[in-house]
Amino acid sequence: MATSKSLNDDQRIVITGIGLTSPNGNHIQEYRKNLLEGVSGIEHMEIRHMGKVAAGNCNFDEYKYLKKKMRKRGTRAGSIAVYCANEAIVDSGISMEDQDKDLIGIYLGITEHGNVETENEIHQLYQNDLNTDFWSHHHNPRTVANAPAGEVSLNLGITGPSYTIGAACAAGNLGLIHGAQMIRAGEVEWALAGGVSESTHTFGIFAAFNSQGALGSHEDPTLATKPLDKDRNGIVVSEGGCIYVLESMARAKQRGAKIYGEIIGYHVNSDSTDFVLPNSERQIECMQKAMKKAGLGPDEIDIVNMHATGTGQGDIQECKAVREVFGPVQNTLINATKGHIGHCMGAAGSLELAGNLPSFEDGMVHSCRNIDNLDPECAIDGLVIGEPVKKEVKTILNNSFGMLGINSALIIAKV
Repeated sequence: MATSKSLNDDQRIVITGIGLTSPNGNHIQEYRKNLLEGVSGIEHMEIRHMGKVAAGNCNFDEYKYLKKKMRKRGTRAGSIAVYCANEAIVDSGISMEDQDKDLIGIYLGITEHGNVETENEIHQLYQNDLNTDFWSHHHNPRTVANAPAGEVSLNLGITGPSYTIGAACAAGNLGLIHGAQMIRAGEVEWALAGGVSESTHTFGIFAAFNSQGALGSHEDPTLATKPLDKDRNGIVVSEGGCIYVLESMARAKQRGAKIYGEIIGYHVNSDSTDFVLPNSERQIECMQKAMKKAGLGPDEIDIVNMHATGTGQGDIQECKAVREVFGPVQNTLINATKGHIGHCMGAAGSLELAGNLPSFEDGMVHSCRNIDNLDPECAIDGLVIGEPVKKEVKTILNNSFGMLGINSALIIAKV
């Protein structure tokens, strides 16, 4: 990849539409407002076999763009994806009637898919004396890994390439990176790209994090996730989605589109060291190589949004990496989002980027939430705690990491 400064307008990739649902907002304006005001989207919910657990659920209209018959046949992740994709298209100003649908791509990052449907079918199986006659004939299409992207394709009649990218909790970034690559390669003219997650509807993910000693909890659910705080005790599982319209700068200019920002750099690598424990050296390498591709130095990055899950060693390892890269820099501000919305898994990277993109216009950097007693091992110069900070923002680096050692860093610039 050449540095962004050497690309022409046909090769430059920009964001021209955003559609999202999160635990604290169902469109970019509401979401941004609640981040700036420190509004939490975490609540207690009853989870099968687990009882009352802190979680982040989305409250959007599943039937705004989706017929009830298709929702019945499909999945929660699919309904999230359909909602976000349609909202992104509306936001972009694109008329679908005028499009060659062979030249539209759908690239959605996911952590896992099919757990919800499989758990539900097994639950019903045990309610019916293990009679497999009651097993749903919709199970196979519901549980194939490409289901969320495929459901968007069915909903919008898109006949170009549509598939998901399994990249653990780095998946939201990977959806955007893959979409940008496919446009630049000439495979599609524009893309719907981002990430989705239905994780709060599966008890297994809660049980697994609980078994690891990594499930966040508190009497007040809004305090159950405390990334970087000394009293953090784990992850709050959330659902959500954020899908972007991506297109070339040339195409966006031609149709007079509003441009949220330009993808100017990215990198993806792997730790190859542990199933769950992050490797700060590989994270350092990931950020540095993303900046090299963007043609930028650390002092030219205005915001770093940390992955910051709220786990003990995960936060420390990432802070070590960010401190190594940006510690000597005075200009860069550091924030994190999961204290507001929990961990939206496959949607985390794309949702957290969306929370910072409006800073290009409003000049505000939202703070981390729930840092009341900063862990000394997580102390970084430039960390935004308490109130939002006023700053001119021209560049954002979005970190998103995942299990089995996948790391991603994505850099967006103001246009």
